Amino acid sequence: MKSINVEQLHNRMQSNEGVFILDVRAGNAYDDWHIQHKNVTSANIQNSKLLNSGPQAYDEIPKDREIITVCAKGSAAMETVGILEKDGYKAAYLEGGMQAWSEFYYSTQVAVTDDFELLQVIRPAKGCLSYVLISKGEAVVVDPARHIGVYQNIAEDKGARIMHILDTHLHADHITGAHELAVATGGKYWIAESEMQGSPLSYHALTDGLQISFGASTLEVMAVPTPGHTPGSTSFLVNNTYLLSGDTVFVNGLGRPDLGGKAKEWAHMLYETVIGRLNALSDDIIVLPSHFSDFREVTEAGYVGALLGTLRSENEWVRGGDDEDSFTEAVAGRLGATPPNYETIVDINRGVRPVSAQEASDLEIGPNRCAVKHLG
Repeated sequence: MKSINVEQLHNRMQSNEGVFILDVRAGNAYDDWHIQHKNVTSANIQNSKLLNSGPQAYDEIPKDREIITVCAKGSAAMETVGILEKDGYKAAYLEGGMQAWSEFYYSTQVAVTDDFELLQVIRPAKGCLSYVLISKGEAVVVDPARHIGVYQNIAEDKGARIMHILDTHLHADHITGAHELAVATGGKYWIAESEMQGSPLSYHALTDGLQISFGASTLEVMAVPTPGHTPGSTSFLVNNTYLLSGDTVFVNGLGRPDLGGKAKEWAHMLYETVIGRLNALSDDIIVLPSHFSDFREVTEAGYVGALLGTLRSENEWVRGGDDEDSFTEAVAGRLGATPPNYETIVDINRGVRPVSAQEASDLEIGPNRCAVKHLG
């Protein structure tokens, strides 16, 4: 029985031929979260229906191309391949299913000069984005997820030593790898002190105007506090060109301010951030967020990001709206579903709750829900 792993699936998704995916999970699971890409066509049909009616009853299942079957962890998709092959279809199942897809990462280059390289690490299933900045053999990692080998491998491939690891905020939808990466590499872990109240973890506190230098280049990282998503949310301005905005500004909107149970209060803080901090930045700044929610946010250059001026022109709330009251009401009033298990994940990220590898995988299943999407 033929199978395909997540790396092979991703490679096929980049081809002009594309991929047809038959997802056999329950309809509500599919509607909540499934594999999406401009080169992916998918259908959601359960095995029970295929057995009862036969694959031929479903016109959306192609007879002239290979079908990739997907389920939660791989076993049901294996059964699907058997059903399809009996009726002459060509099929392969995704090894590990959606759980394996959830833990797949790839990196893409955002910028490179003689003494500086900026890489975006994309976790497509979760919509998570992290960054590796390299200069003259030294590296800074921003918002690493828990699979720290991804970042260690990038640094090794680039001949760089990881010196600093920064979290823009205390993440609520996935488990951070920042502290673990710091322990593994000897690098310094940085996060805002207000995010780590009651934490037993060791860290260095980010403060307004902090500059972190590394390598032999002229690169500077400035910590610009941008509260709103969480009170200690911080963005990093790199070379006065790139804004690593965490979950404060996204390509499609702003960070949701309700995850601490204080939506209106934090929405006011977010307004002050937009008016007092972001509006002081040039339109030419390239915004590089820590999450995305739609594959269409990936640019032709292969990374998720946009000019701040473009975001301002397309979304009035990135400009601050007409006034503080309308901004607060709009942002606090249209938030959607919260990230599942976010309180547990926050406790894990603060270091006050232990977690096993399997529990971590289970907690992270599902899409990103950290944004207030474009309102308008």
